[in-house]
Amino acid sequence: MSQRGYSREGQENHYRFLRRVNHIFHNVSSTLQRSLAKRHGRNFPRHTSSDEIMHQDIVPLCAADIEDQLRKKFAYLSGGRGKDGCPVITFPEYSAFSEIPEKEFQSVLTYLTNIPSSQDAGIGFILVIDRRQDKWTSVQASILRITESFPGNLQLVLVLRPTGFLHRTLFDIAFKFHRDEYKMKLPIIMLSSLTELNSYIDKTQLTEDLGGTLDYCHNRWLAHRTAIENFAVLVKQTAQALRSFGSELSETELPNDVQSTSFLLTAHTESKDKMKEDLRIALRQGHDILKSIGNPMLDNPEHKMNSDQVENQATVERLLAQLHETEIAFDDYWAKHQQKLEQCLQLRHFELDFKEIKAALDTVSEKLSHFTEVGNSCSHVEHILKDLTNLEKNLLDVLGMAKLLILKGDEFIQSNHYAVDSVLPKCNELKHHCDTLSAEFNRRQALLNHSWDLHSLLEKTMKWCEEGIYLLALQPVDKCQSQDGAESALQEIEKFLDTGADNKLKQPDYLYKEFEAILSEEFMDRVQKVFQKQKDTEEMFQKRQVSLKKLAAKQTRPVQPVAPRPEVSVKLPSGHQGDSEDSSSPDHMVRRMNYRRTKSEMSEIHPTRGGSVMEDEENLAVLRKHVINELLETERAYVEELLCVLEGYAAEMDNPLMAHLILPGLQNKKDVLFGNMEEIYHFHNRIFLRELENYVEYPELVGRCFLERMEDFQIYEKYCQNKPRSESLWRQFSDSVFFQECQRKLDHKLSLDSYLLKPVQRITKYQLLLKEMLKYSKNCEGAEDLHEALTSIMGILKAVNDSMHQIAITGYDGNLNELGKLLMQGSFSVWTDHKKGHSKVKDLARFKPMQRHLFLHEKAILFCKKREENGEGYEKAPSYSYKHSLNMTAVGITENIKGDAKKFEIWYNAREEVYIIQAPTPEIKATWVTEIRKVLTSQLQACRQASQHRVLEHTHSFPLPTSSNTSPSRIHGRNIRKQEERNTDVVSPDGCITSVAPKCPEKGRGWPKTSLDASEENDGWSSAEDPLNSSDAEEEGRGEKKLTPGKYTIVTDYDRGGSDDLILKSGELVQLIHEGEDKHWYIKNLSTSKEGWVPVNSLLMLVGNSKSAVSLSSSESAAGSSTLSSSSSYSESCNNSNNSFLDIKG
Repeated sequence: MSQRGYSREGQENHYRFLRRVNHIFHNVSSTLQRSLAKRHGRNFPRHTSSDEIMHQDIVPLCAADIEDQLRKKFAYLSGGRGKDGCPVITFPEYSAFSEIPEKEFQSVLTYLTNIPSSQDAGIGFILVIDRRQDKWTSVQASILRITESFPGNLQLVLVLRPTGFLHRTLFDIAFKFHRDEYKMKLPIIMLSSLTELNSYIDKTQLTEDLGGTLDYCHNRWLAHRTAIENFAVLVKQTAQALRSFGSELSETELPNDVQSTSFLLTAHTESKDKMKEDLRIALRQGHDILKSIGNPMLDNPEHKMNSDQVENQATVERLLAQLHETEIAFDDYWAKHQQKLEQCLQLRHFELDFKEIKAALDTVSEKLSHFTEVGNSCSHVEHILKDLTNLEKNLLDVLGMAKLLILKGDEFIQSNHYAVDSVLPKCNELKHHCDTLSAEFNRRQALLNHSWDLHSLLEKTMKWCEEGIYLLALQPVDKCQSQDGAESALQEIEKFLDTGADNKLKQPDYLYKEFEAILSEEFMDRVQKVFQKQKDTEEMFQKRQVSLKKLAAKQTRPVQPVAPRPEVSVKLPSGHQGDSEDSSSPDHMVRRMNYRRTKSEMSEIHPTRGGSVMEDEENLAVLRKHVINELLETERAYVEELLCVLEGYAAEMDNPLMAHLILPGLQNKKDVLFGNMEEIYHFHNRIFLRELENYVEYPELVGRCFLERMEDFQIYEKYCQNKPRSESLWRQFSDSVFFQECQRKLDHKLSLDSYLLKPVQRITKYQLLLKEMLKYSKNCEGAEDLHEALTSIMGILKAVNDSMHQIAITGYDGNLNELGKLLMQGSFSVWTDHKKGHSKVKDLARFKPMQRHLFLHEKAILFCKKREENGEGYEKAPSYSYKHSLNMTAVGITENIKGDAKKFEIWYNAREEVYIIQAPTPEIKATWVTEIRKVLTSQLQACRQASQHRVLEHTHSFPLPTSSNTSPSRIHGRNIRKQEERNTDVVSPDGCITSVAPKCPEKGRGWPKTSLDASEENDGWSSAEDPLNSSDAEEEGRGEKKLTPGKYTIVTDYDRGGSDDLILKSGELVQLIHEGEDKHWYIKNLSTSKEGWVPVNSLLMLVGNSKSAVSLSSSESAAGSSTLSSSSSYSESCNNSNNSFLDIKG
């Protein structure tokens, strides 16, 4: 049935319901007309229609309104009837009759005359006025009042006259005198006794007080009248409410969305339930009234009801019957209206599901359209197939939902839903879309499977060729010289060639025909290359077979091979010698000869490919291939795991169906729990993995891929900084039902915390893979990029680790970011010595170390106290309570402390504060000293350049010198030239450096005591002393440089290539211990703590112009006047220019 046809049927149903309700209204109105008196007149027009009555603005007169007046019982309707069926109204003796207000009197009479039926009331009423105990004057007044005020037709008035002699006599005389007057108004009969009354009205129609047998209780009658009238009003109100509700339902327009339709159905259902409850209340009330009317008959079966009681019972039964009819009509109408709303709600759900499923199908179709690649290797194809399998899961889910929706649509059609015209096209559209998408998915899956078959065949062929080449290379030459050895080698070759049936390619024409659908130009080129390598390998085997057959045919004495004389070893980069096996071993030499022979055979086939290739290089190429394969496989697995976590856990936290499983403390905490994992996933999935796949054929160049994306790896620092918060949140809710349900759906054996650790594990895995790749690529083109990439990854790991500690600092008032980059952090034992401190405190500080965690920034060193926290995992991570900090612009260092190789000094403000730092190991100390030296050196050079610029400006302002060479101006100029030459040198690492500005000496005083203290230990100096300013005699000497014991800085790398030789790196600090007789120096590398002999010629080149701390100190002592003179001149120029280093620094 169409929606328009259903609308017409609904209107017809509504009209039928309204007709039935209007009919019930008519009946109820008639009942109310008979049951209720009206206030608007005495002679009520009985021909008025019931509908007019229902709509007239007339207030009904109910027993409840005049209950107090009715209870006075000055008049009542007993239910008795005269011989003609006239209703009898009795006026009993009532002493205060004359005192009744006229309005009350009129209301009671009006009410009583409207109770009987229209037929009985039309005959006329019989009034029985009992005045047997009254006076004549009262009787006369009562009769006149009653006859004048009575609102209905009067049939007869019966008056019981007074029984007293005097009053009866007066009554008779007065009545005779006024008889004619009474007759003109109404027929009045004076009765002297109850016996005379019985002649007019039967005893059964009279109450007991009038000598009759009629059972009448005024209170019971009043209760019945009140109940019946209330019931009639309730029935009318219920009928009106039903008609209004029916009109409201018919006029309601169907909504266009699920929420509004559901809300409308709920609202209408609630209104219907309320209407049904009102109907049940009315029916219950009517049945209670019937039971009350019939109670006397239950008590006395012989009891007979009077006419009024019978009419009351009939009225109530008629109202109940009308209510039942109304209820049936309403239930029928509501059932159809409810069906209409429910079908509308079903349609809206269907339309909403259709939109969602169509959008899901479009999304899957779009994702499927991206699967255009056929892969460039088996692993690549497997990765694509894995992604396609994951997409297949989504596709199957969407197709399943689409099929269910189509079945639901078919059910609507079978059940004659009013919107068949809308449902049927949507079902057909979904079927077509599903069929098209399934066919496209199967086609792409078949192509990828076809591609995998071809790649698998190509890789099997390549592997077979490589195994064949290694087989030929490893055949021993000495054994092949004999007949048995040659025959054994031939059998070995034939056995290997037999395995080629399953591993070799067929003719290219067959492959082109078989795999035509997936063969691109690039793919065809690869097939050609593999086929060519297979052909070359087969030719190589054929040549070897020819050679071996010739040897097998000769019966000559075997030739004993002699190992050739070892050649001079080629110097390899640092670390390469240890990674490869000993080249001087006999086995190695034999393999090298065999491999060279094999390669020479290859070169005969293809001479244009270059000369022979070393066996090591071929092996390294295979190892590099393994490393790049491992990198790609683990990268794909890593991306898959991240996606699994994001879809299986993170997305489920936003799923409304799972909301009831999420505890309140876990709500809105997705960003805390997962950090920026989604950002990491998108980087690896969309960028890094795809770029890595481009280096499959060139694994030695993969370092470039890392370098190009090094900035993107900074996202791991943000993830690791959030890890403690994530770990803490996980520990609070690890037992949550939500996580258990997600783990069950994913079928994971490990819980979520294991997967949250994956990014941390992955970033550390890269350094291991890069180390392996660098190990096998040292002579390759990309070695430098690999080394730089490894250094950068190590730097990121260090920055991540340092930042994890930095965020744990508490109590620092400033902004840590303003201190510059965090360079180093670590725990040390610290002794303090303050000049201004109390002597006891100073002594205590010297012997009792403090445990402090130091943070070295570019602009300051922070001293913190490490506080261990209780808990597990990241909750057990320490925090660092800030104690104090030193500004790097006022810091100096003394690198070596006598008696302990792990100690060094950091001093502040010209040694007003001295901190003796003890590192856990000498290596850690050397690393920290080197890093601090770099910071101070960079600050010192910047300070010198600024100061020199000002000095030069000041010098240019002086007049040109005219005196002898010993003039102060000439000395000063020479010092400036020396200073310019030295600005390009690196400051000696053994000295104590500080960026504190030099204080110009006052008259009659030398340099501050700081410089003397620093030189006492032969390794302490600062920028205030400027150790680069040595004596002029030493500086101008042009003779051969003489080395003396002391500490020097290496300016270039040194590596003899031997495993036991000392290795030196540029920038490392060495200690010259003593010189041997063979022009060798015995030195110690202070950075690695290794010792060894180095030739003096090499050593002169290694240290260059570097000065030892001892020689500097000696030169300063021996030529102190020259040094002080130079420094003084420099200081004077500082004063003259009004700029010191401190001014420049500030």
